[in-house]
Amino acid sequence: MNLPSLIKRLFGQTSESTTYTNLYDELGGEPAVRAIANRFYDIMATDAAAKELLAMHPQPMDAIALKFFEFLSGWLGGPQLYIEKYGHPMLRARHLPFRIDTKMRDQWLYCMYQVIDEQVTTATLHNELRVRFTRLAHHMINTEA
Repeated sequence: MNLPSLIKRLFGQTSESTTYTNLYDELGGEPAVRAIANRFYDIMATDAAAKELLAMHPQPMDAIALKFFEFLSGWLGGPQLYIEKYGHPMLRARHLPFRIDTKMRDQWLYCMYQVIDEQVTTATLHNELRVRFTRLAHHMINTEA
């Protein structure tokens, strides 16, 4: 698989994907995507299962929650808010200063899966999001456990 194909696959832009072409709209647009981003950080801040993940994040988390919403907006097929403000996300490069191992990946996915379970009721969309977020989280690992 060549690099452009890998990038498209990692970030959910593949013809192999399920029937959704615009997850942003399927979720309910800006209000739903913003709710996902905000709830993700609420869970991280309050659930002891994510305490090490929380410790990696600057406090307060309002600014980072906004950046996450902006990223998710474009990543899910909506307005490219993050790119318009900051340029290409370069997620892995931006996260290299942080130790991301399987434990951090699992804590991140724990929070994200909880959000999806709470907020996404359509089974196909729920499953598609879990697959895409799992793929993304695996891609972010930069340190051996």
